[in-house]
Amino acid sequence: MVTEIAGIILAGGLSRRMGGGDKPLLSLNNARLIDHVAARFTPQVATLAINANGDPARFAGIDLPVLADTVPDYAGPLAGILTGLEWAATQSGCEAMVSTAGDTPFFPGDLVERLVQAAGEQPGKIAVASSDGRWHPTFALWPLGLRESLRRFLVDEDNRRVSAFMERHGFVVVDFPMIEAEGQRIDPFFNVNTPDDLAVAKRLLQSLHP
Repeated sequence: MVTEIAGIILAGGLSRRMGGGDKPLLSLNNARLIDHVAARFTPQVATLAINANGDPARFAGIDLPVLADTVPDYAGPLAGILTGLEWAATQSGCEAMVSTAGDTPFFPGDLVERLVQAAGEQPGKIAVASSDGRWHPTFALWPLGLRESLRRFLVDEDNRRVSAFMERHGFVVVDFPMIEAEGQRIDPFFNVNTPDDLAVAKRLLQSLHP
């Protein structure tokens, strides 16, 4: 565990391709998607919270704080990242925050460790995860000192693009290997967007943890 790092699970998406509702609350074998995410994330950080709008009671049973966006109008993942940064700044000793998506149950167990290492080599920069030549902006380490500029970016400039904010402030890419499962290479950042994806995730989970 990296003691000075906070974590935020971004669970505020509208889940349009799943027909609406809370995608992270969908059942994946014997638990919810978000339970799998939290179980992978908790050992990697000093403190962890969920970013989601609406009634926090729907996340009952997970025993984590649920933080609503601190900017209005459901401004997307950057709003959740800003919310997490502002919360992490109140946590004793935290120097940075790592974000993950709430619908990605197979992300690496060394995600935080490797992002921290990369960020340490280029202080002040964002460290973002990548796999198979594609980077994943919602899986990143964010220095707490970015929160004021991020708020201006979102509120004053009305810009919601995660990649655009990263490009403005500088970032380092950290590549993660693909997972070998069911005789094929699986992206560790595979996320559940559709009912078919959920069926694939169930098979993968059984293959990886028989």
